Amino acid sequence: MAQTKDKIKRSFVIIGLGTFGGTIATELARFGNRVLGIDVNEKNVSDLADTVAEAVIADGRDEEALRQAGADHYDVAVVAIGEDLEANILCTMNVKLLGIKTVWVKALSKTHHRILSKMGADRVILPEQEMGQHIAQMLHNPVVRDYLSLGNNFHVININIPEELEGRTLAELKIGEKYETRCLGVMRGSEFLGCEDDIALKKDDKMMVLGRRTELRLFGDTL
Repeated sequence: MAQTKDKIKRSFVIIGLGTFGGTIATELARFGNRVLGIDVNEKNVSDLADTVAEAVIADGRDEEALRQAGADHYDVAVVAIGEDLEANILCTMNVKLLGIKTVWVKALSKTHHRILSKMGADRVILPEQEMGQHIAQMLHNPVVRDYLSLGNNFHVININIPEELEGRTLAELKIGEKYETRCLGVMRGSEFLGCEDDIALKKDDKMMVLGRRTELRLFGDTL
């Protein structure tokens, strides 16, 4: 069994070990993955030296420096460099040249996002924008505990059932009738109740609903 688990794990090189990159590196290592951390800042490297498999002081703008650090032996590269646009683009180019199969990159703006996408990055992340949208969704409707974007404008929201809905059944909410949404299930504590029409809701149940952003907003506003 141990061998099977080892096979499905991937190795990651994280370039840029500030708050964003350092958090990614730490969590990936905590999950048991092999992680190489790279940064030009000695303190950032030393802070993670005991957390990841290997932490190296190197300049990601230098393809040979990345090769000497062994970055070309890793499955996934995450370019997490912050405000230095040139360094971010050069690092992305270098990890692509090294032949790393999967490349995720932190973008600084929508224009930067387009550039990185054209360069062949597999996933471009705008952390501040994505987190801002996430928080705004929860502030707009307090019953929405969390949500997940699935792409193509589809989302899954996690709704905290308010006291006003206690005793009502899923059938009464008419989730799939009034709105183009679909209930994926209800959690009560650690128990999954499913999504049968006759389930009577209780305060603090968690309900997962799938739909497009507009329809989910309309549904959420009725709760």
